[in-house]
Amino acid sequence: MKKVYLDNAATTKIHDDVIVNMTNVMTEVYGNPSSSHSFGRASKTVVETARKIIAKELNVTAGEIFFTSGGTEADNLVLLSAVRDLGVTRIITSKIEHHAVLHTVNFLEKNDGIEVIYVGLNVNGTVNITDLEHLLRQSDAKTLVSLMHVNNEIGTILDLKRVAELCKTNQALFHSDTVQSIAHYKLDLQDIPVDFIVSSAHKFHGPKGVGFVFVRKHSGIHPIIHGGEQERGLRAGTESIHNIVGLETAFKHAYAHLESEREYITSLKTYFSSEIKNAFPEATFNGDSSNLEVTTYTIVNVCFPFESHKTQMLLFQLDLKGIACSRGSACQSGSQKGSHVLAELLNETDFKKPSIRFSFSQYNTKEDIDYVIEVLKEFAKK
Repeated sequence: MKKVYLDNAATTKIHDDVIVNMTNVMTEVYGNPSSSHSFGRASKTVVETARKIIAKELNVTAGEIFFTSGGTEADNLVLLSAVRDLGVTRIITSKIEHHAVLHTVNFLEKNDGIEVIYVGLNVNGTVNITDLEHLLRQSDAKTLVSLMHVNNEIGTILDLKRVAELCKTNQALFHSDTVQSIAHYKLDLQDIPVDFIVSSAHKFHGPKGVGFVFVRKHSGIHPIIHGGEQERGLRAGTESIHNIVGLETAFKHAYAHLESEREYITSLKTYFSSEIKNAFPEATFNGDSSNLEVTTYTIVNVCFPFESHKTQMLLFQLDLKGIACSRGSACQSGSQKGSHVLAELLNETDFKKPSIRFSFSQYNTKEDIDYVIEVLKEFAKK
């Protein structure tokens, strides 16, 4: 049976070079980077080299990059510390953020009495900048804005620089979950005055269980994980050397081939969107996700014109045929509530219809797409 993986927004296949470099480190560089002997120094060199490579690409200092277990930990570190250490009493976010942000914000609202305000959204799921500006000017309270750069379900893109400058003008802190955009877009953080961004290696062909957070110099935040003085005291725990070198390898590969891979993946998305409309004229794209002017080149979210009770049947049929895709974020796998993103954007009728997210990578082919389209046509006939 043919296997087609179109769930790259959930996680990606690990690049071969990543596996080779991780294996070499696990075999040869096994010292604790906090140890002062030669084995420890060798490990420390691996960690600091990775940090410098990431910092150079983002145009920041190495001292502003901290390794974490992934995006969720990084989001928690920023949000919890901003309230505890920076005097934040008001958070502006949106109702279609990743749950790593929404659930943390809800926790802060319940336990710390933080005022949480949800910015308005346009019909396609993009942030209403006019409303954001109004909210920023509405209060003198210490405010943190938390808005993701690329939405993980519908692919909408935030104008990161515009929002960062708006926050700076209004003396607000700005945190962005950039998990879906790091290694897919170039970010010059000297040009974009964002205070905090986060990343997770497994979203760009690196290993699971490692990521990083960028923390603007002199931010004043403190750790939420206590123990040793690793990561300059901001994140205790022995660094995962093999994972960090895996992140570095995937990160370097992504940026070295950014333009060619973007062009290739864009062609796949364009072809897929066209074939969907040809096969299912009544299908719609949630969040205008076929439109490359407002959404990322890696994600398409399709609302199919099938009866509502066929949602699970469609996913089951695709899985039986070896096709991996998803109803929403993998982080809510098993939930019977459906996507909180689509619940916010769609009317009740459309929300009940089968909506599927397809997300692409360099490892996909036109033949993969043709196969998926045929399987979908076959399902429709039944």
